[in-house]
Amino acid sequence: MAAITAALVKELRERTGEGMMDCKKALEKAGGDIEKAIDDMRASGAIKAAKKAGNVAAEGAIAVKADGKAAVLLEVNSQTDFLALQDDFKSFVAESLEEAFAQKLTDAAPLVASREAAREALVAKCGENVNIRRLVRVEGDVVGAYLHGNKIGAAVVLKGGDVELAKNIAMHVAASNPEFLDSSEISAEAIEREKNVFLQLNADKIAGKPENIVENMINGRITKFKAEASLKEQAFVMNPEVKVGELAKKAGAEIVSFTYFKVGEGIEKPVDNFAEEVAAQVAAAKQ
Repeated sequence: MAAITAALVKELRERTGEGMMDCKKALEKAGGDIEKAIDDMRASGAIKAAKKAGNVAAEGAIAVKADGKAAVLLEVNSQTDFLALQDDFKSFVAESLEEAFAQKLTDAAPLVASREAAREALVAKCGENVNIRRLVRVEGDVVGAYLHGNKIGAAVVLKGGDVELAKNIAMHVAASNPEFLDSSEISAEAIEREKNVFLQLNADKIAGKPENIVENMINGRITKFKAEASLKEQAFVMNPEVKVGELAKKAGAEIVSFTYFKVGEGIEKPVDNFAEEVAAQVAAAKQ
């Protein structure tokens, strides 16, 4: 029997979302075999993954489907990454995506309604909160999409070019997450915000310098910011010698739009304090 160490308990807790004492008991029953403990917990329905901080579903998966003329990006959230890797969850996501694509849905609301019974059945089975969070459908002359694992998805619409080019640019979007399509779209507010950040970070460097020198430093930073934030101005990840906009232009194409999804983006996640939880559960056990 393997020793039931605190590190082993912590690993099981992180993989299942269960409480420390429940994980310790499961490991003791499984003779210290963490994989067997997980299987036993699943089989008995013990894995509930209630995250102690309000069942916040901030993990999950991104799913993408495209046919060259349209693409759908879908985000389905779970409470733990553990569930996102399970077949039941994957099936729910895949079926939801197929329905959204076939029905040409453009937002999540009708999908949420039609998939509610299936969602409730999954929640009842796995004990976790599961939500269809968001959905986007894009259409155009040429549409390509890319999925990185099950965590990041991107779609690109082109005028001209081909699907392979659109898919490659979507891959770039997934890797770089640009804020804007073109530098002309960058708002005055965004530029002012970047300027203020630069001044705060470089207060020591610019102190005492002539006004024109400071202005040149600011302009240099803003120029760099525009290049970093704009998809067309970014260096293409597969060939940094060429900008993404130039890549499209050489292929006789124009980038019309892009969409980027990342699992849990914008969701405030609870921060677990393992030490505090251990102390609290030990205190409770003594009562």
